[in-house]
Amino acid sequence: MIEPITSEAAQEQQEPDSLQAHFQPHISADEIEQVYHLKRAQPLLQVFTALFHGGFDGVLVRLLVLRELAGDTSSTSFTRADINTRLGYLLPESLETAVLRLRSNQLLAWDAQQAVYRVTPMARNVLSAIDALLALGREEDDNAEMGFLLSQVAGAQVMGGVTVDQLNHLLGRLVELTEEFSDAIASGSEFRLRASQAKWHMACDWVEKGSEILRAITTDENADSATHKAAQAIGRAQSALLNMQGMFSRALNQIERQRVHLGQSGLSTTDIKRWLLEHEDLASLATDAIDQPVVPLFITPAEMIDVAETELMADRVNTVVSNGLPTGTDAPTTISEGPAMQQELDDWLARLSDFAALGNFPSIAEEAPKSIQAHESLLPATFAVASYRASLLPLLGDADEARLQGATAELARLPVKFSPQDEMVQLPDLEVAAMSLASLSLSLNPEGDKSDE
Repeated sequence: MIEPITSEAAQEQQEPDSLQAHFQPHISADEIEQVYHLKRAQPLLQVFTALFHGGFDGVLVRLLVLRELAGDTSSTSFTRADINTRLGYLLPESLETAVLRLRSNQLLAWDAQQAVYRVTPMARNVLSAIDALLALGREEDDNAEMGFLLSQVAGAQVMGGVTVDQLNHLLGRLVELTEEFSDAIASGSEFRLRASQAKWHMACDWVEKGSEILRAITTDENADSATHKAAQAIGRAQSALLNMQGMFSRALNQIERQRVHLGQSGLSTTDIKRWLLEHEDLASLATDAIDQPVVPLFITPAEMIDVAETELMADRVNTVVSNGLPTGTDAPTTISEGPAMQQELDDWLARLSDFAALGNFPSIAEEAPKSIQAHESLLPATFAVASYRASLLPLLGDADEARLQGATAELARLPVKFSPQDEMVQLPDLEVAAMSLASLSLSLNPEGDKSDE
């Protein structure tokens, strides 16, 4: 069968120098170094164009035919009958188109004298590279692509032809992995961190294998300076990658400290999130859980202020218009009863005043003494009352307290002197068993007392 010429191919035939149309007018395409290398590899690039040009179905058929023929090691040549037999599961028209495409692009060589086809060395090299990539896609290791790059570098090193471009591809992949892991650490997501950490461990395995290759490159005396610089850059990138173990540990420890546990159940927020991720349809969890859907209400601060202001002003208007000023009412009548201690203070002050004026305390008699023991004046009384009276005795004769107003000030102005001692006296009382020994005496110089006031 004869394949039709596409519009793109026709345009290339009409414009042989169409490559220059893609560059700036003042720049020649031949002056670019990479263009020179690519043009020199035109036969190889045309092979890939022949294989992968067109739709995926056509590409798959061409690769299938070439892989079937190259995989037969029993013979190096194939007649057309052999090809039809080996690929009998294809339609004759499709097989004819694929064979013609491979033959016209030097992937299959036609020997006219013997009337046989042979797989060209170029086709075997292309298939080898494609098989390596296909094997990479079947592996579960996320870092297998770095293994492919390392295998290319290792193979080139063994053959003595490692290039700077091959090293740069490996270096670029290492930098990409480092940035990916840094983003995972900065994200603060536990699941992303653990996934990246697992990927990091697999990357470290490839780094150990790559270190041997780099040592061979750096110790190679025949390698040029550019190759040495690229190898050293790869070594630095590997060191940066290995140093990320501490960063992963610190980030995971921080998340562990912030983990929230649900009561005493042992469940944490991480367990709940992992359980939710196992469900493809989260909405199905709400089935029969609620009767009515939850309708969220959203409001902005400006709207909240407007509503609050309206409600406030409405309350003010209703209060002024409908209610007006409240009517006056009489205050309730209450009887103020003084506290018990205040009454006790007044009684105590009256007894001491009687003693200071007449000298008849605690007994009314003209021959009453001018000095008595403190416990005789404090008792009889309950323990609480006696303690309260005793706490007031130090105020007698206090000049600072006498200048004030009130019952305690009157107590301080009485001409009675309080004289405590460092002894205890046992008392035959039901409430107080013992009390500090002290005395109360009348002032012998009332005039002097008045002058002091």
